[in-house]
Amino acid sequence: MDNAELIGRIDAYLEDNWEAMIGDIETLVRIPSFEDLDRKAAGAPFGPGPQEALTTALELAGDMGFQTHDAEGYIGFADFPGDSETQIGIIGHMDVVPAGPGWTFEPYAVTRKDGYLVGRGTLDDKGPSVVALHAMKFWKDLQDAGEAPRFPYTVRFLFGANEESGMADVAYYHEHYDDPSFLFTPDAEFPVCYGEKGGYDGVITSKRIEECARVIAEFEGGAATNAVPGVAYAVVKADASQLPNTDRITVSAAGEGLARLEAVGKSAHASTPDEGINAIGLVVDYLLENGLCGADERAFLELDQKLLNHTDGSGIGIDSSDEYFGPLTIIGGTIKLDDGRFVQTLDSRFPTSITADRITERLRQLAGEIGATFENTLLMEPFLVKPDSPVIQALLNAYNEATGEDAKPFTMGGGTYAREFKSGASFGPEKPWVKDPAWVGTMHGPDEGISEELLKQAFKIYALTLDKLMQLDLQ
Repeated sequence: MDNAELIGRIDAYLEDNWEAMIGDIETLVRIPSFEDLDRKAAGAPFGPGPQEALTTALELAGDMGFQTHDAEGYIGFADFPGDSETQIGIIGHMDVVPAGPGWTFEPYAVTRKDGYLVGRGTLDDKGPSVVALHAMKFWKDLQDAGEAPRFPYTVRFLFGANEESGMADVAYYHEHYDDPSFLFTPDAEFPVCYGEKGGYDGVITSKRIEECARVIAEFEGGAATNAVPGVAYAVVKADASQLPNTDRITVSAAGEGLARLEAVGKSAHASTPDEGINAIGLVVDYLLENGLCGADERAFLELDQKLLNHTDGSGIGIDSSDEYFGPLTIIGGTIKLDDGRFVQTLDSRFPTSITADRITERLRQLAGEIGATFENTLLMEPFLVKPDSPVIQALLNAYNEATGEDAKPFTMGGGTYAREFKSGASFGPEKPWVKDPAWVGTMHGPDEGISEELLKQAFKIYALTLDKLMQLDLQ
């Protein structure tokens, strides 16, 4: 059929089945599918919630007529057989983060309000997964009716159960099954992300500073290695009345001869450090500017300042950039003072123009110069499928046809399921340039929500995408 007829069929399916899609999303959202390892069991390695959500998703797919398999509760899949065993994959995840505080709507239910769906998982990732699964069903219905030819490739929809807390689901899959020839995940942003920076975490630990040489009694900040810390504090041996407040640091007495420095920065994800203000860095700058440190403490703080005040890595000599990812980023995420040792964690997102070995070498050199140590604690190499490749162009063309836009593909510093496979892309459904009402929350936050129109558009895009991928030579 020609493109106009195909789009008409897609619109008709959407009109006839939209309420069914909402019902499927509701069925999944009702399940509090966050990891609970204290209650893990055979067939439920991540606890009962992820297992129930995985089983329910497979039942939905089975009711659509797809061949389903539960891989011991780690992951499941639904197959739409084609003329060959070559696979195109779609992967979504059925686990969620816990609801947490601050909700004004019921978290484990779908609330429809003003064209939005609100509930834990409506955006991340149950809602997008349902519409992508229905894109498969759209084509199955056409083929069952004899109105479209059989696909040349098999489509496998993978339902993950551990994306939010380690991706052990994908690790299990790799141990037992081959990768699809190409795969996309509806768990990021449109138009299409073709690459993800390398991920690199580490820890700088100072030498132990003797009690008699310490001016800093306490120092703590940050909640996670991969986030710009919004708050931090230090307690120092000083007269609080002699220390000035600043626009972001408040000084107060903390006992006889002690002053407490409270810093308020601005939190941000480690992949977008320019959007934040590092509260640890504010404290470090204040301590150095006001001489609130001994000689050994100063040596560590001066190194930490070079790390914290230059999010492109230039302060510590690892700045680098390439044509696909742009510049390296680095942040200090958490700090603590433990038995006289400063322990600073860091998170870097790096392009192809520098290696992890080079980052490690440089940080160990700088740490060694002040008697500190450095350890690399996490490493993910950069992931890239070149933007002019046929698979990326197929996704991009489907997006532009469905939206009427002339969008371009992009890369990001975050990580998704896509990087865990030999060839993949993250593909919608978010459009960060479209602003939602203030009462609609983001993924992982309270009142998580997504617009019905965005999900409808995503369905159209995914249905068109399957057609375009089937026209490629993937064998």
